[in-house]
Amino acid sequence: MRVSVVIPALNEEATVARVVTACLADCPHEVLVIDSDSTDATAAEAAGAGATVVNWREVLGSIAPVPGKGESLWRGVAAASGDVVVFVDADLDSAEPGMVNALASPFQDPGIHLVKAHYERTLGGQASGGGRVTELAAKPLLRLFFPELTDIYQPLGGEYALRRETALQLPFVSDYGVEAGLLIDAWRAFGRASIAQVPLAPRRHRNKPLEQLAPMAEVVAQTILARAGAGVPEVAERPALAGILKP
Repeated sequence: MRVSVVIPALNEEATVARVVTACLADCPHEVLVIDSDSTDATAAEAAGAGATVVNWREVLGSIAPVPGKGESLWRGVAAASGDVVVFVDADLDSAEPGMVNALASPFQDPGIHLVKAHYERTLGGQASGGGRVTELAAKPLLRLFFPELTDIYQPLGGEYALRRETALQLPFVSDYGVEAGLLIDAWRAFGRASIAQVPLAPRRHRNKPLEQLAPMAEVVAQTILARAGAGVPEVAERPALAGILKP
């Protein structure tokens, strides 16, 4: 089983090299950093650490990119050549060897299509309390509209994995609703038993101020509500790559 690691990155020069190094320690098939036009040294830092750096405009070049994390992930799946795609955030301060292998290991079971990491989020030096959009927006809405998914501990976590053939069949929300959209769509397509969770060490990210979290919470809520048929406008998303990539 070949594992491709996809790391979406925009101006993450301070952390991306450590993330790449931790991923490479697990000896995956490839580590791809999808650089969405960073203006700092992100690309150089990632390449220096051993990643293959791909500017997002180099993937599906006839399709102009639109802003958003999901756009980078969608293009990363298109660029990947492994059987499993492991996504890892570029701003992860707690990246460590073993996380890629942990996320890939459940795919030995052919019935598994999506693997989510299970961990605590730190906040202000405290062992828990992070993931405010998750706790205040995503989880309440999932409990109301998708109760089958309420046991997913980190529905918005940036460390997760998909079979590539599965990822090719799913649409990708272009912005921060991408994780919520993939979770719901994978559940609908393959059932709850197709989704596994693996424990990882507590995650440390740069905690954003509320004024930056509010737009993220809005698109996450819109993604969940739209998929629940709650009468809100659909979020911007990219179609399944299976209809775009040539065999």
